[in-house]
Amino acid sequence: MRLQRPLKCLFSKLPLCDDVFFFSDGRRVRKQRMAFTGSVLRFRGDDNLQSMLVGTVMRKIKSRTWKKQRYFKLQDDCMTIWYQSKKAGNAHSTFSVGDVEAIREGHQSEVLVSIAEEFPADRCFTVVFRGRRGNLDLVAESAEEAQTWIRGMRKLIESIENMGEREKLDQWIGDWFKKADKNNDGRMNFKEVQDLLKMMNVDMNEHHAHRLFTMADKSQSSTLEDDEFVLFYKMLTQREDVLTVFQKFSSDGQKFSQSDLEDFLRDEQLEGGDIQQHAMQLIERYEPSDAAKLLNALTFDGFLMYLGSAEGSIFNPQRRGIFQDMTRPLCQYLISSSHNTYLMEDQLRGHSSVEGYIRALSRGCRCVEVDCWDGANGEPIVYHGHTFTSKILFKDVVNAMGNYAFKVSEYPVILSIENHCSVEQQRVMAQHLNHILGDKLLKSTLDGKAPIGLPSPEDLKGKILLKAKKIGGLEESHHNGTAEDSQTGEVSDEDEVAEIDEENVHRETVRRRLKKSKQRLSKELSDCVVYCKSVHFSSFKHSRIHSKFYEVTSFTESKARKHLREAGAEFVLHNSRHLTRVYPSGFRTDSSNFNPQEMWNAGCQIVALNFQTAGEGMDLNDGLFSQNGGCGYVLKPAFMSRTEKRFDPETPEKREGYHPVVLTIQVISGQQLPKVNIKEDSIVDPLVRVEIHGVPADQCKQETRYIENNGFNPVWYDTLRFTIHTPELAMVRFVVEDYDKTSKNDFVGQYTLPLSCMQQGYRHIHLLSKDGTSIPPSSLFVHLRITDVE
Repeated sequence: MRLQRPLKCLFSKLPLCDDVFFFSDGRRVRKQRMAFTGSVLRFRGDDNLQSMLVGTVMRKIKSRTWKKQRYFKLQDDCMTIWYQSKKAGNAHSTFSVGDVEAIREGHQSEVLVSIAEEFPADRCFTVVFRGRRGNLDLVAESAEEAQTWIRGMRKLIESIENMGEREKLDQWIGDWFKKADKNNDGRMNFKEVQDLLKMMNVDMNEHHAHRLFTMADKSQSSTLEDDEFVLFYKMLTQREDVLTVFQKFSSDGQKFSQSDLEDFLRDEQLEGGDIQQHAMQLIERYEPSDAAKLLNALTFDGFLMYLGSAEGSIFNPQRRGIFQDMTRPLCQYLISSSHNTYLMEDQLRGHSSVEGYIRALSRGCRCVEVDCWDGANGEPIVYHGHTFTSKILFKDVVNAMGNYAFKVSEYPVILSIENHCSVEQQRVMAQHLNHILGDKLLKSTLDGKAPIGLPSPEDLKGKILLKAKKIGGLEESHHNGTAEDSQTGEVSDEDEVAEIDEENVHRETVRRRLKKSKQRLSKELSDCVVYCKSVHFSSFKHSRIHSKFYEVTSFTESKARKHLREAGAEFVLHNSRHLTRVYPSGFRTDSSNFNPQEMWNAGCQIVALNFQTAGEGMDLNDGLFSQNGGCGYVLKPAFMSRTEKRFDPETPEKREGYHPVVLTIQVISGQQLPKVNIKEDSIVDPLVRVEIHGVPADQCKQETRYIENNGFNPVWYDTLRFTIHTPELAMVRFVVEDYDKTSKNDFVGQYTLPLSCMQQGYRHIHLLSKDGTSIPPSSLFVHLRITDVE
């Protein structure tokens, strides 16, 4: 097979003079000559990064009492931060800039707020990591030094986000080179290469590995360096699977002419629009050879780059931005929603934190839960009542909402209040909401008149809505404020206590609590509730006759399932007019999640999940809301919003417009799957499972066979077929596992997306970790077809 053209070498040396710098105690440290990767070249002359390469001493803060000096330094690759105790000989740690999501300036974490009097805001910053890893809070010696690191880190993060596929691959190769080069001499002998192969999930015959090593060793030095290592990697990763496709659709087997590429895009990738224009753009964007560009041709290298890009991925780029109508009533959307948002762990002993709100909002969540109780000094607190979870101040939660509600999405945020407070502290809650949120808090109907229906996400942009109990209704609010005051407006707790009672948890204790739970509601807090009044659910019939459009009901998952079983079509109809919230059962003390799909099937809008818990539930949530600009709102299919014709998820074939499809997936190959077992000799035995999540008739799973001892470039060519009755609701989840015949398979990676967002043809699926973060360059290569049922 023809070898791909070697990439531009990563390891071009950029000599710098030796420098000397000092710790604050005067101890000298010498900075040695450094080899830079290609990515560093663009940073020459950047003063912030040059200072970071020299390093500095900062305080790492874990609590009010834990404040230790650490020496921080940007590594030579401009991708890794290294830090060590100021005392010589202590262990060091590193983290990749690629794992950093954002840098927050000032006192923007609970830890830094707690030491605000000791260290001014201009010296403080927080490193926020992707996934569920804890933040790193730092205090620099001066405001200037803090800015050096803040600006430098942000530049590096931006650089990584703007990397092309080729640069990302270069970076990945460079990382492996460093891991394998045990003695740091910039070259690798055959023993180091063998160790590298095991680290990379390759179980290769020693003779074959040595043959590739010798072919790559152009200098005949019995070691590989720089270009030689890149060449070795290229030989190791030759893509027979892609070459087969390339040669099948190329007229001469050597290149794609523009005409070849247009035919491929039209007939195989099933792309629409201006195909000629698109083909020209792809050649311009992905073809590395200037000579080929002049011929309007795409070489194998360019074809590989296109297939590995966002345009060649399984997710349709046209569905990434906001493409849906955002002017429909709020009840016609599924809304990304969080349960027990304040918790970072489980709901018995977990840590409560404002960070939970910041992280949920940063992931596009548009409905968060606030569990409020009376606190000391007249200040309401937030925590999971009657448990050992820690407590945070209500006003700190509101501050976080004010700061972060609209950073990711401009569409409305619903603050779901579970109110256990006395009237006095409810008044304090209302004061904080009004004072801190100001105009962001929706205090009245949009036009000041008695409304006849729910407004749209577009109407409510930039607004925070309170979902809570309310004295009277919206109608009374427009008749000279005749609503009752707090002394006569009696309401019970949120429905959760009653629901748990029905689940027979500590029945007598809960009954006693229910008797005491009749509490008064302050008019001030009641007035903050406009379009989301929490009410108890009686029956679908009662709701149809008596319920107001602004009334919201809440169900535990078990109660929602019961309604689904007994009256699925009624439930869908109810949700065409009203907002419904579904939350995890009280039995889930480990903060696990139910499968949200069955609730979406019924049109439930506010399906609240524990964002802090990774797994299938959050994969589906992330997958559904990855479309439409990640704005946290996804328009329900039109048939779920009709009131005259009912949709029953149990009998999808009876609906008007029923149009089933067949999804055919050929799982071709995998690339550089991550190692799941840290044992050196352990190699992954990967299999791929494809899961369809949708209406009950569509729920299905199929698997490929497993490939023994190859996590590096496994090849399957296994075909899986699914008949899907309600494609508008279907989610597709790809899961890679390490097969084990004696115990449960280990999770390797996953990717989840709506069927409606899938591109057909030959596509790469860029895998995500259990946390939902990317793990480049791990991917699957597949061929997809969606056809009508014959």
